[in-house]
Amino acid sequence: MARFIFITGGVVSSLGKGLASAALGALLQARGYSVRLRKLDPYLNVDPGTMSPFEHGEVFVTDDGAETDLDLGHYERFTGVPACKTDSVSSGRIYSDVLEKERRGDYLGKTIQVIPHVTNQIKDFIRIGEDDVDFMLCEIGGTVGDIEGLPFFEAIRQFGQDKPRGQCLYMHLTLLPFIKASGELKTKPTQHSVKEMRSIGLAPDILVCRSEGPIPEKERAKLALFCNVRPESVIAAQDLSSIYDAPLAYHREGLDQAVLDAFQISPAPRPDLTKWEDVSDRVHNPEGDVKIAIVGKYTQLEDAYKSIAEALTHGGMANRVKVKVEWVDAEIFDTEDPAPYLEGFNAILVPGGFGERGTEGKIKAAQFARERKVPYLGICLGMQMAVIEAARNVAGVKTAGSEEFDHEAGKKRFEPVVYHLKEWVQGNYKVKRGVGDDKGGTMRLGAYDAMLTEGSKVADVYGSRQIEERHRHRYEVDIKYREQLEDCGLRFSGMSPDGRLPEIVEWTDHPWFIGVQFHPELKSKPFAPHPLFKDFVRAAKETSRLV
Repeated sequence: MARFIFITGGVVSSLGKGLASAALGALLQARGYSVRLRKLDPYLNVDPGTMSPFEHGEVFVTDDGAETDLDLGHYERFTGVPACKTDSVSSGRIYSDVLEKERRGDYLGKTIQVIPHVTNQIKDFIRIGEDDVDFMLCEIGGTVGDIEGLPFFEAIRQFGQDKPRGQCLYMHLTLLPFIKASGELKTKPTQHSVKEMRSIGLAPDILVCRSEGPIPEKERAKLALFCNVRPESVIAAQDLSSIYDAPLAYHREGLDQAVLDAFQISPAPRPDLTKWEDVSDRVHNPEGDVKIAIVGKYTQLEDAYKSIAEALTHGGMANRVKVKVEWVDAEIFDTEDPAPYLEGFNAILVPGGFGERGTEGKIKAAQFARERKVPYLGICLGMQMAVIEAARNVAGVKTAGSEEFDHEAGKKRFEPVVYHLKEWVQGNYKVKRGVGDDKGGTMRLGAYDAMLTEGSKVADVYGSRQIEERHRHRYEVDIKYREQLEDCGLRFSGMSPDGRLPEIVEWTDHPWFIGVQFHPELKSKPFAPHPLFKDFVRAAKETSRLV
């Protein structure tokens, strides 16, 4: 039966609860334990699938098709444990499930209340798979004191009472601000956060304090005294130059040992941190650098492309180079020549997205990469824009475009090289979708197989003829243009097993130009870089040597 670790936050958001949870999971793995990490989000959206990237960053997709918080990406990257639908839940999902039960009559006519019905639903979610792992780490989104989070805090309080003593641990992450004018590290915000936590019946066993530098012994003792934790359970979370230093940094601070002590696990297994020492070495000791442009539409918020940025870092680590990413707003190219903006880069990546804004700029970026022989990786919409560019400028389909961009009924602007996918095969089932369906959860989501053409670039990159990758899209390249485009040199080198859906395209006369309909960044890890990103950075490295 699993031991449970509940990670909460206080003072302010964005302190790094997700990273702390992921690093702790990696440290417990290094000691030989199995782990699973979960995110409980207080917002009322059923999931982040319909939220703007500007609101919530990227949407991380699991193999089984769940649209989840970006923190699940951290969990996977640090532990290698594939996330699934049961690893992410929101208030919206909890309330939706409770109301469905009420409509069915499952509550036998009782008055439905937050306590016990909502809290019981949350606890049922936390219990899923508890017999499968040694440790279950559950991160609560937001901060203590948020009105939206109160049902979750009450649920984990009850959960601790329901379980045998010593089976649950509460870890609280707070901010220790340094006031430069007085030269002091202030503990009062943390004290107030813990006071707020106690007021709802929770008491932290471990304090993780985010700070710019180390915590002096005086402040550490003060925190231990006023927050009622042991001094060795006050853990400094200092600013790091790389997130991949977090497991080693937290180990040096004694976080994993404090957790095992709190659970009275003695003697504690010795950790094997060889993997993370190698990761850190590759991050801090590159043998060169490459410049890669990400031409996208959400460039004002880097978290919108979090997994892509991390996958590029992993590709750099595999090639012993530092990847210098620059974010380029695709809308600039709607009216301006991309050449002055892109000439200095060793490679170009065009990521996914939704809607027409910025797409003409992405098409111009793909054209620049094709004509200048610059390594190009197009992901999801980035692949579709590369196909449209090829259709317009090489295959002679001058009005090529996407059905997604023809908004007005009866006013057809484009020849739809990309169309709305209305049915497809998932496993043994046929899935059907309509243009007017609800937006949430109605895309082609999760892991699907693809068959690669023998002798193609991607078959060489993967070292396999069959792959499985995660998807998140509702528009597809129309196969009816395949012959016309292949005659021009754009090879359809990856297809769905039934041969109906294009998965990968590549230019045969280009050093490295690949577009993929799926999202390879979601499966990349620092200790196991995704093959496409590894080879893409290698190609960028080769380009840098030619400059």
